Amino acid sequence: MPRKILRKLGYGALALLGIVMLLIALNYNRIDRLLRVNSLFDEENIVNNFLHLEDYFPYNSLTKSVSPYQFPKGNMELPASIAYRNKTMSTSDYLEETRTTGLLILHRDSIQHESYYNGHTETTTHISWSVAKSFVSAMVGIALEEGLFESIEEPITKYVPELTGSGYDGVRIKDILQMSSGVRFNEDYVDFNSDINRFGRSFALGSSLDDFCKSLVREKEPGTFNHYVSIDTQVLGMLLKRITGKTLTAYLQEKIWDPLGMEHDAQWAIDNDGMEMALGGLNVTLRDYAKFGYLYLKNGKYNEQQLVPANWVQHSITPDAPHLMPGANPNSANKLEFGYGYQWWIPPNGDGAFMARGIYNQYIYIYPKMDLVIVKNSANHRFGRMGDFSMQQTLGFFEAVVDQLIVEELEEERIEL
Repeated sequence: MPRKILRKLGYGALALLGIVMLLIALNYNRIDRLLRVNSLFDEENIVNNFLHLEDYFPYNSLTKSVSPYQFPKGNMELPASIAYRNKTMSTSDYLEETRTTGLLILHRDSIQHESYYNGHTETTTHISWSVAKSFVSAMVGIALEEGLFESIEEPITKYVPELTGSGYDGVRIKDILQMSSGVRFNEDYVDFNSDINRFGRSFALGSSLDDFCKSLVREKEPGTFNHYVSIDTQVLGMLLKRITGKTLTAYLQEKIWDPLGMEHDAQWAIDNDGMEMALGGLNVTLRDYAKFGYLYLKNGKYNEQQLVPANWVQHSITPDAPHLMPGANPNSANKLEFGYGYQWWIPPNGDGAFMARGIYNQYIYIYPKMDLVIVKNSANHRFGRMGDFSMQQTLGFFEAVVDQLIVEELEEERIEL
Protein backbone atom coordinates (compact mmCIF):
# COMPACT_ATOMS: atom_id res chain seq x y z
CA MET A 1 0.00 0.00 0.00
CA PRO A 2 1.44 3.44 -0.93
CA ARG A 3 2.98 5.37 1.95
CA LYS A 4 0.66 8.39 1.38
CA ILE A 5 -2.45 6.21 1.87
CA LEU A 6 -1.00 4.70 5.05
CA ARG A 7 -0.32 8.18 6.35
CA LYS A 8 -3.88 9.26 5.55
CA LEU A 9 -5.26 6.20 7.32
CA GLY A 10 -3.06 6.96 10.30
CA TYR A 11 -4.25 10.56 10.42
CA GLY A 12 -7.86 9.38 10.07
CA ALA A 13 -7.46 6.93 12.95
CA LEU A 14 -5.91 9.64 15.12
CA ALA A 15 -8.73 12.03 14.22
CA LEU A 16 -11.33 9.39 15.07
CA LEU A 17 -9.58 8.66 18.36
CA GLY A 18 -9.54 12.38 19.11
CA ILE A 19 -13.27 12.65 18.46
CA VAL A 20 -13.95 9.67 20.70
CA MET A 21 -11.78 11.15 23.47
CA LEU A 22 -13.56 14.49 23.12
CA LEU A 23 -16.98 12.84 23.38
CA ILE A 24 -15.85 10.95 26.47
CA ALA A 25 -14.51 14.15 28.03
CA LEU A 26 -17.72 16.07 27.30
CA ASN A 27 -19.89 13.28 28.70
CA TYR A 28 -17.62 12.15 31.54
CA ASN A 29 -20.04 13.15 34.29
CA ARG A 30 -22.95 11.41 32.60
CA ILE A 31 -20.95 8.23 32.06
CA ASP A 32 -19.63 8.31 35.63
CA ARG A 33 -23.16 8.77 37.01
CA LEU A 34 -24.52 5.95 34.88
CA LEU A 35 -21.79 3.60 36.10
CA ARG A 36 -22.52 4.75 39.64
CA VAL A 37 -26.24 3.98 39.28
CA ASN A 38 -25.57 0.56 37.78
CA SER A 39 -23.43 -0.37 40.81
CA LEU A 40 -25.35 1.70 43.36
CA PHE A 41 -26.66 -1.24 45.36
CA ASP A 42 -23.69 -3.60 45.02
CA GLU A 43 -22.64 -5.01 48.38
CA GLU A 44 -19.16 -3.48 48.29
CA ASN A 45 -20.41 -0.01 47.28
CA ILE A 46 -23.83 0.46 48.83
CA VAL A 47 -22.84 1.93 52.21
CA ASN A 48 -20.49 4.52 50.75
CA ASN A 49 -22.99 5.42 48.03
CA PHE A 50 -25.86 5.93 50.47
CA LEU A 51 -23.72 8.17 52.69
CA HIS A 52 -22.09 10.19 49.92
CA LEU A 53 -24.54 10.33 47.03
CA GLU A 54 -24.10 14.09 46.86
CA ASP A 55 -20.51 13.50 45.73
CA TYR A 56 -21.70 11.93 42.48
CA PHE A 57 -24.89 13.76 41.49
CA PRO A 58 -25.83 17.45 41.18
CA TYR A 59 -28.02 18.81 43.98
CA ASN A 60 -29.72 21.80 45.54
CA SER A 61 -28.66 22.65 49.08
CA LEU A 62 -30.67 23.06 52.25
CA THR A 63 -29.01 25.16 54.97
CA LYS A 64 -29.38 24.37 58.64
CA SER A 65 -31.85 26.48 60.57
CA VAL A 66 -30.74 29.83 61.92
CA SER A 67 -32.09 28.56 65.25
CA PRO A 68 -31.15 24.86 65.32
CA TYR A 69 -32.66 22.82 68.11
CA GLN A 70 -31.10 19.85 69.87
CA PHE A 71 -33.24 17.39 71.78
CA PRO A 72 -32.08 16.50 75.29
CA LYS A 73 -30.58 13.03 75.58
CA GLY A 74 -31.37 10.04 77.75
CA ASN A 75 -29.88 6.58 77.89
CA MET A 76 -32.07 3.69 76.78
CA GLU A 77 -30.84 0.14 76.32
CA LEU A 78 -32.07 -1.53 73.15
CA PRO A 79 -34.23 -4.64 73.52
CA ALA A 80 -32.10 -7.78 73.55
CA SER A 81 -34.11 -9.59 70.88
CA ILE A 82 -36.93 -9.22 68.37
CA ALA A 83 -39.67 -11.54 67.13
CA TYR A 84 -40.84 -11.97 63.54
CA ARG A 85 -42.60 -14.73 61.57
CA ASN A 86 -42.68 -16.97 64.65
CA LYS A 87 -38.91 -16.61 64.99
CA THR A 88 -36.61 -14.66 67.26
CA MET A 89 -33.24 -13.09 66.64
CA SER A 90 -30.92 -10.90 68.66
CA THR A 91 -31.22 -7.19 68.10
CA SER A 92 -27.51 -6.99 67.34
CA ASP A 93 -27.90 -9.61 64.58
CA TYR A 94 -30.89 -7.72 63.21
CA LEU A 95 -28.98 -4.44 63.05
CA GLU A 96 -26.05 -6.13 61.36
CA GLU A 97 -28.10 -8.23 58.95
CA THR A 98 -30.03 -5.19 57.69
CA ARG A 99 -26.76 -3.22 57.39
CA THR A 100 -27.93 -0.49 59.74
CA THR A 101 -26.02 2.79 59.41
CA GLY A 102 -27.95 4.91 61.90
CA LEU A 103 -30.58 4.36 64.60
CA LEU A 104 -32.34 6.96 66.74
CA ILE A 105 -35.14 6.56 69.27
CA LEU A 106 -36.98 9.74 70.31
CA HIS A 107 -39.31 9.20 73.27
CA ARG A 108 -41.17 11.79 75.31
CA ASP A 109 -39.28 14.65 73.63
CA SER A 110 -35.81 13.23 74.35
CA ILE A 111 -33.35 11.20 72.30
CA GLN A 112 -33.19 7.99 74.30
CA HIS A 113 -30.89 6.15 71.90
CA GLU A 114 -28.62 7.28 69.06
CA SER A 115 -26.06 5.04 67.38
CA TYR A 116 -24.10 5.04 64.14
CA TYR A 117 -22.45 2.25 62.16
CA ASN A 118 -20.47 1.68 58.96
CA GLY A 119 -19.06 5.21 58.71
CA HIS A 120 -22.29 7.10 59.37
CA THR A 121 -21.98 10.02 61.84
CA GLU A 122 -24.29 12.57 63.41
CA THR A 123 -23.29 15.15 60.76
CA THR A 124 -23.37 12.81 57.75
CA THR A 125 -26.37 13.00 55.44
CA HIS A 126 -27.92 9.73 54.29
CA ILE A 127 -30.08 9.15 51.23
CA SER A 128 -33.78 9.10 52.10
CA TRP A 129 -35.09 7.16 49.15
CA SER A 130 -38.87 7.08 49.47
CA VAL A 131 -38.89 8.69 52.91
CA ALA A 132 -38.65 11.88 50.82
CA LYS A 133 -42.20 11.23 49.63
CA SER A 134 -43.56 12.11 53.06
CA PHE A 135 -41.68 15.44 52.96
CA VAL A 136 -43.29 16.15 49.58
CA SER A 137 -46.73 15.34 51.01
CA ALA A 138 -46.17 17.84 53.82
CA MET A 139 -45.35 20.55 51.30
CA VAL A 140 -48.48 19.78 49.26
CA GLY A 141 -50.54 20.19 52.42
CA ILE A 142 -48.87 23.51 53.22
CA ALA A 143 -49.42 24.76 49.66
CA LEU A 144 -53.11 23.82 49.87
CA GLU A 145 -53.48 25.70 53.17
CA GLU A 146 -51.84 28.74 51.57
CA GLY A 147 -54.40 28.69 48.74
CA LEU A 148 -51.84 27.96 46.02
CA PHE A 149 -54.27 25.46 44.54
CA GLU A 150 -57.96 24.90 45.24
CA SER A 151 -58.47 21.25 46.10
CA ILE A 152 -56.91 17.80 45.91
CA GLU A 153 -60.10 16.75 44.13
CA GLU A 154 -58.92 18.69 41.07
CA PRO A 155 -57.14 17.03 38.14
CA ILE A 156 -53.37 17.38 38.09
CA THR A 157 -53.53 18.60 34.50
CA LYS A 158 -55.26 21.79 35.63
CA TYR A 159 -51.93 22.87 37.12
CA VAL A 160 -49.48 20.77 35.09
CA PRO A 161 -51.00 20.86 31.59
CA GLU A 162 -47.95 19.24 29.98
CA LEU A 163 -49.18 15.95 31.43
CA THR A 164 -52.19 16.07 29.10
CA GLY A 165 -52.17 12.95 26.93
CA SER A 166 -50.07 10.99 29.44
CA GLY A 167 -51.27 8.41 31.97
CA TYR A 168 -51.85 11.31 34.38
CA ASP A 169 -54.31 13.11 32.14
CA GLY A 170 -57.33 14.05 34.27
CA VAL A 171 -56.16 12.14 37.37
CA ARG A 172 -57.14 13.71 40.70
CA ILE A 173 -54.32 15.10 42.83
CA LYS A 174 -55.76 13.00 45.68
CA ASP A 175 -55.35 9.77 43.72
CA ILE A 176 -51.73 10.65 43.03
CA LEU A 177 -51.15 11.36 46.73
CA GLN A 178 -52.61 7.96 47.57
CA MET A 179 -50.61 5.96 45.02
CA SER A 180 -53.79 5.19 43.12
CA SER A 181 -53.13 7.05 39.87
CA GLY A 182 -53.79 4.02 37.67
CA VAL A 183 -50.49 4.56 35.84
CA ARG A 184 -48.64 1.45 34.67
CA PHE A 185 -45.28 1.06 36.39
CA ASN A 186 -42.92 -1.72 37.51
CA GLU A 187 -41.30 -0.77 40.85
CA ASP A 188 -39.10 -3.90 41.18
CA TYR A 189 -35.60 -2.73 42.13
CA VAL A 190 -34.15 -6.21 41.65
CA ASP A 191 -35.30 -6.33 38.00
CA PHE A 192 -32.66 -4.53 35.92
CA ASN A 193 -35.22 -3.71 33.21
CA SER A 194 -37.96 -2.46 35.55
CA ASP A 195 -39.43 1.01 35.11
CA ILE A 196 -37.88 2.25 38.34
CA ASN A 197 -34.41 1.12 37.26
CA ARG A 198 -35.00 2.60 33.81
CA PHE A 199 -35.87 5.82 35.62
CA GLY A 200 -32.63 5.63 37.61
CA ARG A 201 -30.53 5.26 34.47
CA SER A 202 -32.39 8.14 32.83
CA PHE A 203 -31.71 10.33 35.85
CA ALA A 204 -28.04 9.33 35.85
CA LEU A 205 -27.70 10.56 32.29
CA GLY A 206 -29.21 13.91 33.31
CA SER A 207 -32.41 13.43 31.34
CA SER A 208 -35.48 15.48 32.22
CA LEU A 209 -37.50 14.03 35.09
CA ASP A 210 -40.55 15.87 33.79
CA ASP A 211 -40.21 14.19 30.40
CA PHE A 212 -40.06 10.78 32.08
CA CYS A 213 -43.33 11.51 33.90
CA LYS A 214 -44.98 12.44 30.61
CA SER A 215 -43.92 9.12 29.06
CA LEU A 216 -46.06 6.90 31.33
CA VAL A 217 -49.44 5.47 30.31
CA ARG A 218 -52.71 4.51 31.99
CA GLU A 219 -53.30 0.95 33.18
CA LYS A 220 -56.22 1.09 35.63
CA GLU A 221 -59.05 3.40 36.52
CA PRO A 222 -57.64 6.06 38.87
CA GLY A 223 -58.79 5.91 42.47
CA THR A 224 -59.65 2.20 42.46
CA PHE A 225 -56.40 0.31 43.07
CA ASN A 226 -53.45 0.97 45.35
CA HIS A 227 -50.32 0.44 43.27
CA TYR A 228 -47.05 1.98 44.44
CA VAL A 229 -45.74 4.19 41.64
CA SER A 230 -42.80 6.35 42.66
CA ILE A 231 -43.36 8.63 39.69
CA ASP A 232 -46.64 9.71 41.31
CA THR A 233 -44.50 11.63 43.81
CA GLN A 234 -42.42 13.09 41.00
CA VAL A 235 -45.64 14.45 39.53
CA LEU A 236 -46.48 16.01 42.90
CA GLY A 237 -43.07 17.66 42.69
CA MET A 238 -44.04 19.11 39.32
CA LEU A 239 -47.23 20.43 40.90
CA LEU A 240 -45.35 22.08 43.77
CA LYS A 241 -42.83 23.75 41.51
CA ARG A 242 -45.59 25.10 39.29
CA ILE A 243 -47.87 26.48 42.02
CA THR A 244 -45.17 27.86 44.34
CA GLY A 245 -42.90 29.26 41.64
CA LYS A 246 -39.98 27.88 43.66
CA THR A 247 -37.79 24.82 43.68
CA LEU A 248 -38.84 22.09 46.09
CA THR A 249 -35.65 22.77 48.01
CA ALA A 250 -36.41 26.47 48.47
CA TYR A 251 -39.99 25.76 49.55
CA LEU A 252 -38.85 23.09 52.01
CA GLN A 253 -36.21 25.44 53.42
CA GLU A 254 -38.78 28.18 54.00
CA LYS A 255 -41.71 26.16 55.29
CA ILE A 256 -40.07 23.35 57.26
CA TRP A 257 -36.28 23.44 57.49
CA ASP A 258 -35.90 26.88 59.07
CA PRO A 259 -38.91 26.93 61.43
CA LEU A 260 -38.40 23.29 62.52
CA GLY A 261 -34.90 24.05 63.80
CA MET A 262 -33.06 21.56 61.62
CA GLU A 263 -29.51 21.06 62.90
CA HIS A 264 -27.66 20.31 59.68
CA ASP A 265 -27.36 21.14 56.02
CA ALA A 266 -28.91 18.70 53.55
CA GLN A 267 -29.01 18.09 49.81
CA TRP A 268 -31.67 17.27 47.23
CA ALA A 269 -30.50 15.60 44.01
CA ILE A 270 -31.56 17.32 40.78
CA ASP A 271 -31.58 16.62 37.05
CA ASN A 272 -29.82 18.75 34.46
CA ASP A 273 -32.82 21.11 34.39
CA GLY A 274 -32.59 21.74 38.13
CA MET A 275 -35.67 19.65 39.00
CA GLU A 276 -35.42 17.70 42.24
CA MET A 277 -35.80 13.95 42.34
CA ALA A 278 -38.92 14.39 44.43
CA LEU A 279 -39.52 10.68 44.78
CA GLY A 280 -36.35 9.93 46.74
CA GLY A 281 -33.34 12.19 46.20
CA LEU A 282 -33.28 13.94 49.59
CA ASN A 283 -30.15 13.49 51.77
CA VAL A 284 -30.64 14.28 55.46
CA THR A 285 -28.94 13.57 58.79
CA LEU A 286 -30.44 11.08 61.23
CA ARG A 287 -31.41 13.74 63.78
CA ASP A 288 -33.17 15.87 61.20
CA TYR A 289 -35.16 12.88 59.95
CA ALA A 290 -36.20 12.45 63.58
CA LYS A 291 -37.21 16.10 63.80
CA PHE A 292 -39.49 15.71 60.79
CA GLY A 293 -41.04 12.65 62.41
CA TYR A 294 -41.47 14.65 65.61
CA LEU A 295 -43.37 17.30 63.66
CA TYR A 296 -45.91 14.68 62.57
CA LEU A 297 -46.00 13.16 66.04
CA LYS A 298 -47.10 16.60 67.27
CA ASN A 299 -49.78 16.85 64.59
CA GLY A 300 -47.81 19.31 62.44
CA LYS A 301 -47.07 21.77 65.23
CA TYR A 302 -43.65 22.82 66.50
CA ASN A 303 -42.66 25.54 68.97
CA GLU A 304 -46.24 26.86 69.09
CA GLN A 305 -46.30 27.23 65.30
CA GLN A 306 -48.53 25.11 63.05
CA LEU A 307 -46.11 24.26 60.24
CA VAL A 308 -48.19 21.55 58.55
CA PRO A 309 -51.98 21.89 58.85
CA ALA A 310 -53.29 19.55 61.55
CA ASN A 311 -56.14 18.29 59.38
CA TRP A 312 -53.64 17.49 56.62
CA VAL A 313 -51.57 15.39 59.01
CA GLN A 314 -54.65 13.43 60.06
CA HIS A 315 -55.88 12.90 56.50
CA SER A 316 -52.35 11.87 55.50
CA ILE A 317 -52.29 8.96 57.94
CA THR A 318 -55.92 7.83 57.56
CA PRO A 319 -56.78 5.49 54.67
CA ASP A 320 -60.19 6.59 53.44
CA ALA A 321 -61.14 4.15 50.68
CA PRO A 322 -61.42 0.34 50.46
CA HIS A 323 -58.37 -0.06 48.21
CA LEU A 324 -56.19 1.80 50.75
CA MET A 325 -57.01 -0.19 53.87
CA PRO A 326 -54.36 -2.29 55.67
CA GLY A 327 -54.69 -6.06 55.75
CA ALA A 328 -55.35 -8.54 52.96
CA ASN A 329 -56.76 -6.36 50.18
CA PRO A 330 -57.63 -7.56 46.66
CA ASN A 331 -57.51 -3.96 45.43
CA SER A 332 -53.96 -3.33 46.59
CA ALA A 333 -50.67 -4.54 45.13
CA ASN A 334 -49.00 -4.22 48.54
CA LYS A 335 -47.99 -7.76 49.57
CA LEU A 336 -47.06 -6.70 53.10
CA GLU A 337 -50.66 -5.62 53.74
CA PHE A 338 -49.87 -2.03 54.67
CA GLY A 339 -52.49 0.66 54.31
CA TYR A 340 -51.73 3.96 52.59
CA GLY A 341 -52.53 7.63 53.15
CA TYR A 342 -51.03 10.74 51.57
CA GLN A 343 -47.53 9.35 51.01
CA TRP A 344 -47.49 7.70 54.46
CA TRP A 345 -47.71 3.98 55.29
CA ILE A 346 -50.06 2.50 57.89
CA PRO A 347 -48.90 -0.92 59.18
CA PRO A 348 -51.46 -3.68 59.76
CA ASN A 349 -52.54 -3.89 63.41
CA GLY A 350 -50.38 -0.84 64.05
CA ASP A 351 -52.51 0.60 66.88
CA GLY A 352 -52.33 4.09 65.42
CA ALA A 353 -48.72 3.88 64.21
CA PHE A 354 -47.67 5.20 60.81
CA MET A 355 -44.40 5.52 58.97
CA ALA A 356 -42.37 6.97 56.15
CA ARG A 357 -40.54 4.14 54.42
CA GLY A 358 -37.81 3.90 51.79
CA ILE A 359 -36.11 1.06 49.97
CA TYR A 360 -33.13 -0.71 51.49
CA ASN A 361 -34.69 -0.18 54.94
CA GLN A 362 -35.07 3.54 55.58
CA TYR A 363 -37.74 4.39 58.18
CA ILE A 364 -39.37 7.10 60.21
CA TYR A 365 -41.74 5.19 62.50
CA ILE A 366 -44.22 7.18 64.59
CA TYR A 367 -46.33 5.74 67.42
CA PRO A 368 -48.36 8.55 68.98
CA LYS A 369 -49.71 6.49 71.90
CA MET A 370 -46.19 6.20 73.29
CA ASP A 371 -44.98 9.63 72.12
CA LEU A 372 -42.39 7.73 70.08
CA VAL A 373 -40.37 8.29 66.90
CA ILE A 374 -37.83 5.75 65.62
CA VAL A 375 -35.53 6.52 62.70
CA LYS A 376 -33.46 3.89 60.95
CA ASN A 377 -31.01 4.44 58.11
CA SER A 378 -29.72 1.33 56.36
CA ALA A 379 -27.82 0.06 53.36
CA ASN A 380 -29.27 -3.43 53.17
CA HIS A 381 -27.94 -4.91 49.92
CA ARG A 382 -30.19 -7.98 50.41
CA PHE A 383 -33.34 -5.86 50.24
CA GLY A 384 -36.07 -7.28 48.01
CA ARG A 385 -34.24 -10.50 47.26
CA MET A 386 -35.44 -14.02 47.93
CA GLY A 387 -35.44 -14.72 51.66
CA ASP A 388 -35.34 -11.06 52.67
CA PHE A 389 -37.59 -10.55 55.70
CA SER A 390 -36.15 -7.20 56.74
CA MET A 391 -39.54 -5.48 56.71
CA GLN A 392 -41.02 -8.07 59.08
CA GLN A 393 -37.88 -7.94 61.20
CA THR A 394 -38.10 -4.17 61.41
CA LEU A 395 -41.74 -4.25 62.50
CA GLY A 396 -40.65 -6.77 65.12
CA PHE A 397 -37.94 -4.37 66.28
CA PHE A 398 -40.38 -1.46 66.54
CA GLU A 399 -42.78 -3.62 68.55
CA ALA A 400 -39.95 -4.75 70.84
CA VAL A 401 -39.01 -1.12 71.54
CA VAL A 402 -42.64 -0.25 72.31
CA ASP A 403 -43.02 -3.25 74.62
CA GLN A 404 -39.82 -2.37 76.48
CA LEU A 405 -40.88 1.24 76.97
CA ILE A 406 -44.25 0.15 78.30
CA VAL A 407 -42.57 -2.14 80.84
CA GLU A 408 -40.13 0.62 81.87
CA GLU A 409 -42.89 3.15 82.37
CA LEU A 410 -44.97 0.71 84.40
CA GLU A 411 -41.92 0.05 86.56
CA GLU A 412 -41.38 3.78 87.07
CA GLU A 413 -45.02 4.20 88.11
CA ARG A 414 -44.69 1.29 90.55
CA ILE A 415 -41.59 2.85 92.13
CA GLU A 416 -43.33 6.22 92.49
CA LEU A 417 -46.21 4.57 94.29
